[in-house]
Amino acid sequence: MTTFAALYVPAPLRAAVSDDAWLAAMLEAERAVATVTGAEISDDVFRPELYDIAALSEEGRADTNPVVPLARALRERAANAHAPATSQDILDTAAMLVARNARTLILAELDGAAGACAELAEAHRSTVMAGRTLLQQAQPITFGATAAGWLVGLVRARRRLADTILPAQLGGPVGTLDPELGERLAAELGMDAKATPWHANRAPMAGLGYALDAVGAACAKIGLDVVLLAQNEIGELSEREGGGSSSMPHKRNPAAAVLARACARLVYANASVLTAGEHELQRAAGTWQAEWPALSAALAFAGGAAAAARRSLEGLQVHADRMAANAAELDGDIGAADALVERALAYYRAQA
Repeated sequence: MTTFAALYVPAPLRAAVSDDAWLAAMLEAERAVATVTGAEISDDVFRPELYDIAALSEEGRADTNPVVPLARALRERAANAHAPATSQDILDTAAMLVARNARTLILAELDGAAGACAELAEAHRSTVMAGRTLLQQAQPITFGATAAGWLVGLVRARRRLADTILPAQLGGPVGTLDPELGERLAAELGMDAKATPWHANRAPMAGLGYALDAVGAACAKIGLDVVLLAQNEIGELSEREGGGSSSMPHKRNPAAAVLARACARLVYANASVLTAGEHELQRAAGTWQAEWPALSAALAFAGGAAAAARRSLEGLQVHADRMAANAAELDGDIGAADALVERALAYYRAQA
């Protein structure tokens, strides 16, 4: 995360993808490997306070990953630590543990945003507004139908993220360890298992990237619509606690909606690292090493986008009079709008 992390990402999510979180996850993976292979190592060896993640990362520059120095440090305390794992087993499993913990927080933010959307859809079933295509007024719709569209987008993104498989990994140096060991590791950690090691088959990481990208897109849609409808010339929406300006005290910017869009763009940028790139032969040179910071950032900014969208929606002020005035000269039937709202609400309730 960057200097500006606190601006974009809530504190619990920053902690979930922090250096300390990664260290704890790597040590948990090492502990689980010891357990499933029958190594008799005291749990005290795997206490995070015994290790310095900054020092391990600095030392790991020579080896392109921090697990190599971590394994050396573990073996100083227990000679049979780390075997038969390879560094990628530990880091891939740690990545999925970090993702699992962060996902819980992201899903909670999405649930809050969806709940606020559902309330808006229900409350404004009959609130007429102008439907716009290519940014021009087209035919009348209802704000309830607009909020219902947002709601379905959030629910779909939430389901995709919740259903994403987060597997453990224990394949050994070239991925030829007995797959049963990997299954036992997954069971020990309460994680999913893959039929074969995924050192060079990054479907789990790509699937997570696509799911986080979908979260960003759902939140960005809401943010963009709110920003457009909050323009002074339209004036149909505003945020209860709008953001200020350093030079124009009269301004009340839709700051949460703006932040949702900004976070979403950062999700897209980092998720693309997870979804693109070839992982050659049995272990990749470069594409694997690029994943770790990108994963942390994609998780954090997806949570930031969801939190910002939730804040915007929970404080959204709907100016029905302006909506009616702007749509006054439009012709069209809004008879189906209520049915659309009901279908969206039913879909939402079914996923709860």
